Amino acid sequence: MTIGDKSGTATSLHGRNSLMAFIDRIAALSGLPGRLLYGVGAALLMAGAIGATGHMASGEEGALVPPPAVDQPLAAGELQTAVLAGGCFWGVQGVFQHVKGVTQVLAGYAGGEQATAVYEVVSTGETGHAESVQIKFDPAQISYGEILRIFFSVAHDPTELNRQGPDEGTQYRSAIFYADASQQRIAQAYIDQLDHAGTFSAPVATRVDPLKGFYPAEAYHQDFLIHNPTYPYIVFNDLPKIASLKQLFPDEYREQPVTVAAMQ
Repeated sequence: MTIGDKSGTATSLHGRNSLMAFIDRIAALSGLPGRLLYGVGAALLMAGAIGATGHMASGEEGALVPPPAVDQPLAAGELQTAVLAGGCFWGVQGVFQHVKGVTQVLAGYAGGEQATAVYEVVSTGETGHAESVQIKFDPAQISYGEILRIFFSVAHDPTELNRQGPDEGTQYRSAIFYADASQQRIAQAYIDQLDHAGTFSAPVATRVDPLKGFYPAEAYHQDFLIHNPTYPYIVFNDLPKIASLKQLFPDEYREQPVTVAAMQ
């Protein structure tokens, strides 16, 4: 992700892009999920990076965006829910599990019908679903707008259209699924604010759509980052997001993540 006039900090990923383009080609020819093939490619790429430099390569870093001009004030009340899509739900779930005021984060699907909310079917890109997360949070501790600020700053790149990193397709689109008029107003105003200010080097591609339903993903997807911290895809794409959250949002960061398993 690059902020502003393209002079912001962004990691050079030419070697990664060449390898990932090759993996995209293999995925297209074989019909296998790119995310699974990417795990192998990332392992090869990291092995090469470690051998050449003695250090672990990482994905792009996040960048702190301005707070929303339109938001809800912190106030005691019932738990609220935000549903967001920002590419592979493993990393997005992992980010928000480390945010203070968040009580639960579920990986799942939104944008399509309940009957097609199955990973293998969603992965075809033909269901209308996006890999999403459902975030339950305490409005006395964190606002909806601050949830979106973290979403835009570290959870994903909001300028990418129908893809995130190595994952391509409408199921990996950037989207905010609003539950009511207030969430719609805050989300749309924030996107307009960021675009008007030229915060990113490209327009925000995040869609703002009504929430028609959220369907939890299969059990093996829940807490995936927590259970698989050495999985190459996680190491390369998602652990840098957690590091960016800790660096850019120290007051909101919690060291011990809230897990799905702990809530069951």
